Amino acid sequence: MDANAIPTPDEIDGAETTPAAGTTRLATLGAGCFWCVEAVFTELRGVVSVKSGYMGGHVENPTYEQVCAKTTGHAEVAQIEYDPAVITFKELLEVFWKTHDPTTIDRQGNDRGPQYRSAIYVHDAEQRRLAEGYKDKLDASGAFSAPIVTEITDASTFWVADNYHQEYLANNPGNPYCQAVVRPKVEKFRKAFAEKLKD
Repeated sequence: MDANAIPTPDEIDGAETTPAAGTTRLATLGAGCFWCVEAVFTELRGVVSVKSGYMGGHVENPTYEQVCAKTTGHAEVAQIEYDPAVITFKELLEVFWKTHDPTTIDRQGNDRGPQYRSAIYVHDAEQRRLAEGYKDKLDASGAFSAPIVTEITDASTFWVADNYHQEYLANNPGNPYCQAVVRPKVEKFRKAFAEKLKD
């Protein structure tokens, strides 16, 4: 991936509607292990909260074990509540594209399985338009050496993961996976998006 070749939000066609003051919106993104995704988006200025959970499957209230068994159809996702007066959906998408590999099917690094697929679950027609426009612009930019396989699908029921999955890096800094995978990703993200971090 050539991060410098990834179009900026300003280069994506289409304006975003401005909601009433104090109104928040939701974005739901799958980009591999939800511990990584949650840790990254939590640090962005304008993000109110991030919850790890599951979306896109056919089993009600799935457990982590069921999702890991690859039988429910769910992706691990982060559901992000954000203030669009501070950070836009397009800015969230820029972080999404730059912090995972959207060209690998059902895989991020050594994590393999459909639960790790790259996915944007859109909550309205505007999010769909912006996500599809950004994806098209990315494919045309040559930022990635392979086609983008990110699925863009209407949001369905969001199932919150167990409490021990929430704020996983903050609560488990010594975990070997956090040390080897989550922390390096967060540190790389902090350098790339220093101007967008919370104080």
